[in-house]
Amino acid sequence: MMIYCVEDDSSIRELITYTLKVSGFESKGFENAEEFFAALEEKQPELVILDIMLEGKDGLTILRELREDKRYADIPVIMATARTSEFDKVIGLDSGADDYLSKPFGMMEMVSRVKSVLRRSHREAPSNLIRFKQIEVDRSKHVVRVNDEQIVLTPKEYDLLLCLIENQGIVFSREQLLEKIWGLDYLGESRTIDVHINTLRNKLKEAGRYIVTMHGVGYYLKEENDG
Repeated sequence: MMIYCVEDDSSIRELITYTLKVSGFESKGFENAEEFFAALEEKQPELVILDIMLEGKDGLTILRELREDKRYADIPVIMATARTSEFDKVIGLDSGADDYLSKPFGMMEMVSRVKSVLRRSHREAPSNLIRFKQIEVDRSKHVVRVNDEQIVLTPKEYDLLLCLIENQGIVFSREQLLEKIWGLDYLGESRTIDVHINTLRNKLKEAGRYIVTMHGVGYYLKEENDG
């Protein structure tokens, strides 16, 4: 499920797109109207987060053009702006915006608004997809993809990856992973975890570097492997 973000502040744009991706959405960011409309020609999103204060063509003008074009008229739009004027909010909603976010807004509030607008527009938010960087796990099908290429994992490798990806940044000891993945009754050695981690890293190819070893402690998932 693709969501486009039109925001000329690169730090805000990157934070929004990153948060959406780890929340189970596909997301792309655009700095201006020209980039955004070029992308629309290639693929239509399920929702657009649109900043009002843009250089060149502003967000309200973009919104009006969307609503006047039958190809894009039904795409839900959430307006975002640093303006606090009630007038701007009213203008945006009257122009066809589906919801409104006032900066600064929290990322969890944004995700909640996105899901709410998608529900109202009968485009349901994903419930079974979870992503970390280029790794995608479809929990409903037990399918793992890296850069859109399906990776074949054993059931234990799958459970191990899912545990790490659902608990990003949390360090698990070998004993904790044995208990979570193999169960309390497992009588094998903790070396089993090391073997499975190494195999999982190899299967994930370049994405395997995100599984980090904390020496003497255990393993966790991190954006960059700092050794």
